[in-house]
Amino acid sequence: MSAKMKVLLVQDVDKLGRAGDIKDVSGGFGRNYLIPKGLAVLATRGQVRQAEERLKAEQRRSEIARRDAEALANRLSGTTLRFVVRAGELDRLYGSVTNADVAAKLQEQLGIDVDRRKIDLDDPIKRIGVYPVKIRLGANLEPLVNVVVEAMEGQLTLADSELPPEPEPSATS
Repeated sequence: MSAKMKVLLVQDVDKLGRAGDIKDVSGGFGRNYLIPKGLAVLATRGQVRQAEERLKAEQRRSEIARRDAEALANRLSGTTLRFVVRAGELDRLYGSVTNADVAAKLQEQLGIDVDRRKIDLDDPIKRIGVYPVKIRLGANLEPLVNVVVEAMEGQLTLADSELPPEPEPSATS
């Protein structure tokens, strides 16, 4: 029967635990696999104390990051971003509004730098309208931003084309 030993995991180990965890493992597994591969060290009092201090510091950092993300989510929530673009018939855009465009507009309008990959836009926007766009900030925070896409001034839109034609000037002289 193999003796148990306490080890402090230095790295995450599948089906065993995360870095910083103290685990009871069989002597052979610890001596022959975990310690030689640098995945764990023998759990001495000093090592355990250092691991606890690292864990507390990591918890403080994650709490600060979570509070910052919540503040950013509150600032972003309900924000309206307005895009004025060229449009053709049936309110179709000549180009499209992409998540990179939304990220650039957030930077321009609010001074907030958001990675374009965190902007949840399945397909680029190709029509005039109002679109709710979700921004994934992590920690289950996903504020909605309203993206309003409008046609440039002087361009015909679908609403304009439905107006009755203007009467021709009469040729009476």
